[in-house]
Amino acid sequence: MREARAHEPWYRHRAARALLLQRCLPWFLGLNVAWEIAQLPLYTIWREASPGYIAFAVAHCTAGDMLIGAAALALALVATRAAALEQWQWAKIAAIATLTGVVYTVFSEWTNTSVRGGWQYSELMPKLELAGVVIGLSPLAQWLVLPPLALYLAQRRWIAAT
Repeated sequence: MREARAHEPWYRHRAARALLLQRCLPWFLGLNVAWEIAQLPLYTIWREASPGYIAFAVAHCTAGDMLIGAAALALALVATRAAALEQWQWAKIAAIATLTGVVYTVFSEWTNTSVRGGWQYSELMPKLELAGVVIGLSPLAQWLVLPPLALYLAQRRWIAAT
């Protein structure tokens, strides 16, 4: 019976759900709040908006980061056919979640800065141009660093607890 259960999908394993909900996503939340606050001077909102609106923007962006990150992680778990935690391919999961977050971020930053004008970079934002699409390096770095870091921190604590 235990052998059959080991091949069930990750969402049927209490330990996998606990790791995601109690360790990975809280780490991801904390890291994203810190990143959003730290990168505020790289956007014009830092100089142009009221403190209340800036606080709203940080909360709004962090909530969006959490939705994107959770969806990217779920996609990575499905793509790797993750089952019991002991069988997870951590590097593949991190790579797929990171790539998903990066792709979405490139699209979102381009849409919001170039098409809609929903926000603008300040002169402090380092930028990268790819095929005519300009994207800030800070949001790109956010999605290259935070998903694998949150997974690493969650995995490290899980290994220590087992």
